[in-house]
Amino acid sequence: MKMERINDTQRKIYEYLLVKLQDGVPPSVREIGEAVGLRSTSSVQANLDALESAGYISRDPMLKRSIRVVGQADNITQVPLLGAVAAGSPLLAVEQIEGYIPYTGRLSRDKPLFGLRVKGESMLWAGILNGDIVVAEKTPVAQNGEMVVAMIDDEATVKTFYKENGRFRLQPENAAYDPIIVDEVEILGKVVAVFRYY
Repeated sequence: MKMERINDTQRKIYEYLLVKLQDGVPPSVREIGEAVGLRSTSSVQANLDALESAGYISRDPMLKRSIRVVGQADNITQVPLLGAVAAGSPLLAVEQIEGYIPYTGRLSRDKPLFGLRVKGESMLWAGILNGDIVVAEKTPVAQNGEMVVAMIDDEATVKTFYKENGRFRLQPENAAYDPIIVDEVEILGKVVAVFRYY
């Protein structure tokens, strides 16, 4: 079955369902609404209907809490959340898996993905806020203008990457922050997605 496009609210519901269904118990309509910021249970039902019509979930109309994700193994990548990364001053990044993020990105990925929680506001103008989760494709190289997770002196940060005159500039996307200019930098990955939970 071909899956159709879904809107942001439906995507949030779908991602919430992926996490909750790993525990084995489907959430109630009210719990789904609370998780994604919908007060009306009829709004939640309408979004669940849309997800079912689009082929993302299935439900048994005779049973409560009967939501099932369709084709979960084929369409979902569980991205490890490795901790926090600075979007301000660099912060020590500890590569310990704190959990997993269900990622439904449409791009085919042949490189591993990882997630990091952003601390600070230096990437504000790029739409990355304090507390957001960036998903990055693990790679040691980047092109000028790409957003990266980079290590500098054992500290990780999210910035826009530039190589200029034999040096590296890690550019914040907020005028309140200065660029980081270094002779050496280790690229951990390129940012491919940003998640924000309300």
